[in-house]
Amino acid sequence: MKLSSDSFADGQAIPGDFSFCIPDPEHHVCLGKNLNPHLAWIEVPPGTLSFALICHDPDVPSQGDDVNQEGRTVPATLPRVDFFHWVLVDLPAEVTAIEAGEFSSEVTPRGKGGPAAPHGARHGINDYTAWFDGDGDMRGDYFGYDGPCPPWNDEIRHRYVFTVFALDVERLPVEGRFNGQQVREAMRGHILAQASLTGLYALNPAIGA
Repeated sequence: MKLSSDSFADGQAIPGDFSFCIPDPEHHVCLGKNLNPHLAWIEVPPGTLSFALICHDPDVPSQGDDVNQEGRTVPATLPRVDFFHWVLVDLPAEVTAIEAGEFSSEVTPRGKGGPAAPHGARHGINDYTAWFDGDGDMRGDYFGYDGPCPPWNDEIRHRYVFTVFALDVERLPVEGRFNGQQVREAMRGHILAQASLTGLYALNPAIGA
């Protein structure tokens, strides 16, 4: 299977339109348009009954002490962990493209609703759900896509890996308020093929987008 996008090229920068946050010279960052990017895939294997889609950032700091703190930086040497930005399952086998903005078109305080998604698919929660848990204005269940917002003082560009999985089941056995790790576990033994596309993003003006 092969995955491509009209929104950005593999290994290149993700435009700000597809990000949760964009640079702001006075406040470091401000909210972006938060559009989901266009994605399309070909060479689907026979026997595919549905698709799942995961977007994750493998470069999130494992410790948050220095994150977005004035006069400090998040060192490149700090161990990194996964952060899920988009979890989508049960996309019908006849759907082989997603249009830009089709699943997300803005930042929604307290999160977009779910799990129901276009085409009869289902959204899981992304990791902004946990990130905003202590924020009274933003706390909620963040279903679906919410784009990049790496620390504005991080020394590295973050990678955003979009992966489409061709599955041999019409409905993945996850229920309710499921997350990316639960989807990864539920897909085991059901993946016929997969394809990935990686975009880069940074908010640190010292390293650029």
